Amino acid sequence: MNTQSRPLSAITVAGIIHRAGRFLLVEESIAGQRRFNQPAGHVEPGESLLDAVVREVREETRHPFTPEALLGIYHQNAASGARILRVSVIGSVGAPDDAPLDSGILGVHWLSPEALSTPDYPPRSPFVLQCIQDFLAGERHDLRLLHSLLAPTA
Repeated sequence: MNTQSRPLSAITVAGIIHRAGRFLLVEESIAGQRRFNQPAGHVEPGESLLDAVVREVREETRHPFTPEALLGIYHQNAASGARILRVSVIGSVGAPDDAPLDSGILGVHWLSPEALSTPDYPPRSPFVLQCIQDFLAGERHDLRLLHSLLAPTA
């Protein structure tokens, strides 16, 4: 296969946080447009999946995150463009700190599933609503399913 024509691939993680009927989402500016997403981002080199989701939730929401269960693994393999593998982890959060939010994050919101189904809160990707549907349907998997084989550091 010609690797120059192969689309880019990304491994991402997302924190799924639910409290009192609402989900913690971040409001982002994507290409000048307002979008809503679970706190999520790319796994950095040498980082485990769980370490990545803990870091991403804190960077994007200021909340410390405790992983509790695997929600699911989501894959997007478009005919053109990036291929994405998203690992979504259910967890709880503590009180936020005073750290600055990641650049591009406009705000942090607790939103109901009903609000998220309106045009007022456009999702960043189809993964956002699919994760909420799966959570509400009771999807939960043991975190022991996640294995990270990390190279030893020098």
